[in-house]
Amino acid sequence: MPLVPYLSRYWDAPDTWTLDTYLQHDGYQAARNALRMHPDVVIQTVKDAGLRGRGGAGFPTGMKWGFIPQGDDKPHYLVVNADESEPGTCKDIPLMLATPHVLVEGIIIAAYAIRASHAFIYLRGEVVPVLRRVQQAVAEAYTAGYLGRDVFGSGYDLELIVHAGAGAYICGEETALLDSLEGRRGQPRLRPPFPAVAGLYACPTVVNNVESIASVPSIILNGIDWFRSMGSEKSPGFTLYSLSGHVTRPGQYEAPLGITLRELLDYAGGIRAGHKLKFWTPGGSSTPIFTAEHLDVPLDYEGCAANGSMLGTKALQIFDDTTCVVRAVLRWTEFYAHESCGKCTPCREGTYWLVQILERLENGLGTEDDLEKLLDVSDNILGKSFCALGDGAASPIISSIKFFRDEYLAHLPDGCPFDPYQSTLMASTPGGTGHPAQEGAQ
Repeated sequence: MPLVPYLSRYWDAPDTWTLDTYLQHDGYQAARNALRMHPDVVIQTVKDAGLRGRGGAGFPTGMKWGFIPQGDDKPHYLVVNADESEPGTCKDIPLMLATPHVLVEGIIIAAYAIRASHAFIYLRGEVVPVLRRVQQAVAEAYTAGYLGRDVFGSGYDLELIVHAGAGAYICGEETALLDSLEGRRGQPRLRPPFPAVAGLYACPTVVNNVESIASVPSIILNGIDWFRSMGSEKSPGFTLYSLSGHVTRPGQYEAPLGITLRELLDYAGGIRAGHKLKFWTPGGSSTPIFTAEHLDVPLDYEGCAANGSMLGTKALQIFDDTTCVVRAVLRWTEFYAHESCGKCTPCREGTYWLVQILERLENGLGTEDDLEKLLDVSDNILGKSFCALGDGAASPIISSIKFFRDEYLAHLPDGCPFDPYQSTLMASTPGGTGHPAQEGAQ
């Protein structure tokens, strides 16, 4: 399956982030066209194109827009979730760094469609260069008359605010993001009511991912049939796949939905020399892991789900045979324990205990019963926490024990059998005891 660079088609051009460069690539033409259409027609166009949310859940974007009630005499808001912080996920930040104007144009179209006169970009505060670049793009758009009063002379008014978050992973969850945007501590809200009914400032709100919004101008400009000519029937279009880890050429690969990891690895030069694929994530650390036997799974929403995982954010973290599964899962779990907001008991207490058990196993102090404890605690978190953070913490543990139970058991006598300095199995070296501490003592 060939790559289809569209969002990334001129990332290698000079000064891609400027308004001048964007205008040379049909910039803001889609927004002009959309503002000449009825808002309901814009929503229907996105629905018919089949665009699905690129933030992880894959919910149909046009359907989400259609949930906003009309004629309710309340202000409507569009909020762009740019709080990208899932381990392994790195698509929205490069997109905003390279072509922030495609996001601004998508916001104009989306806000017009849902009849919103105010829009917000909630951006992760730590990525200061990206924050400055997006602020510069918004300022350029205001100066050109593409934002503010009477956009493109259409009579439509739109104010766009760039808001820097304080660096909490939980604020990637849409209702926690809205609480943070309102000035409160970022914690997920009880639903219902859903944001479409009572979101920002208790008004109808749409929360969309950066890539979802950035994909809208191409649909308006090129049409439904063009977009649906790529991908699969239920997962049409193109998307950014982020390959990181033990590959020869890590980076962003824009391709139709449904491409396989085997095909992507061909473009990325394969696994690094002298090693073979051991396990990988299809959508970041919160998705159940895959192994080499899943190389030909179609990377779309249905294909990943049918094989027991999720497409998520298309963050393909690749691990070769030098990686200890237990250590990798421990590091992910430490992240989730640290980032848990503490609102609900299953996640707050469960992630803490998962870390304790995994540390015990990694350091040679565990027992076989600890594997059942891990599964039991994970079961008490999965589907029972207030938001999806708990599910994200449990998924890699359950799936790693499913595929690598023997490697967990290999930790029981003496701890991790992998050399932490050379990242290779000690047992495979001549004279190796299988335990780093013992090896060093000899």
